[in-house]
Amino acid sequence: MDDLTRGATGSISDADFEARVLVCPAYGSKESRKHWRDTLQQKVPFAEASLERLLSSRQLERLLHLHPEGAARFWGATSSHDKAMSKVRTGDVALFTGAKKVLAVGEVGAIFVNGEVADVLWPPSPGGKSWHTVYSLRDFVPAEVPYEELAEMIGYSSSYGFFGQLVLEGDKARAVIEGLRITTRTVLEKLDVERPPARGHFQTQRAALERQYTPIVSFERTAATTLYRREEQPLVTEFCATLAVTAERFRSPVGLCDIYVHGPDGVEVIEAKSRTEHTYVREALSQLLDYAPHSPRPVDRLAVLVPDPLDERELQLLHRYGVDCIHRVSSGVFRRAPAPDHRRHLMKRLWTGS
Repeated sequence: MDDLTRGATGSISDADFEARVLVCPAYGSKESRKHWRDTLQQKVPFAEASLERLLSSRQLERLLHLHPEGAARFWGATSSHDKAMSKVRTGDVALFTGAKKVLAVGEVGAIFVNGEVADVLWPPSPGGKSWHTVYSLRDFVPAEVPYEELAEMIGYSSSYGFFGQLVLEGDKARAVIEGLRITTRTVLEKLDVERPPARGHFQTQRAALERQYTPIVSFERTAATTLYRREEQPLVTEFCATLAVTAERFRSPVGLCDIYVHGPDGVEVIEAKSRTEHTYVREALSQLLDYAPHSPRPVDRLAVLVPDPLDERELQLLHRYGVDCIHRVSSGVFRRAPAPDHRRHLMKRLWTGS
């Protein structure tokens, strides 16, 4: 039974963030729908005797490291997919498809070959194939991304049916991850966000801000989930289309910002929110103040991007910290409510960490 779990060690480089995207047909046949209910819709207690005795000590150790509660969601593949699955590792993104859309997004945890475990998780039907490769899911959240949207992201025909399993790499994988604005737990661990800082110094990294897509992926940020809620996607897309310069994002030890702009008016970091209530505005403010000291260049402006004008209370909260508000007026039209200059200048030392 071969352990296929792989992971980067040592210093952080661009290659450490090069995740693959696994596209998994998972809800087509009656059998696959049963598998979904059994091992995706609910967690499986792998530390119980019926499974634990079939796992190698290394496989069990890896599972317990990633899922210390002793239970996890699982999916797998038959031996005919061995070549493709040999590329997959912890931290890669899995898109579970069916009914002409992506139904859920997950993050690959432990991955290994163990036919006995696979047969317990997914008993083969008479004359059917046994599954062969097994992988756990660190995170698993519902989604509703039509095939047409996914196909557009990776440059396929809009009528492409995603009938078989795919492993996307390089530009295609990046287009999906950026297009759906996915941030995995593994990336945050490499950024030292999810656990105590590791040895050495982290270098802030900039990343291209790819075109964003529809708001249909609903990711909830909780203590156990690092695939973010991205209802802000269409707002970000629309706003970035109005800019005269290319918008980017940057990775830092505290996460990934929404928009990073370096233009004639200086450097600006923008955090987008889909709603204007106090809780959302306060969260955006705290994120901006957290991101700003890690900006690749000293920050000149901070701003919160929202779909509607803020109430006076929320606007004053931002202005108190020298932060602008940008709100949508109509299609392709945005208005900025700038913070007072004296307040912005007062706060810049705090932003830059100097």
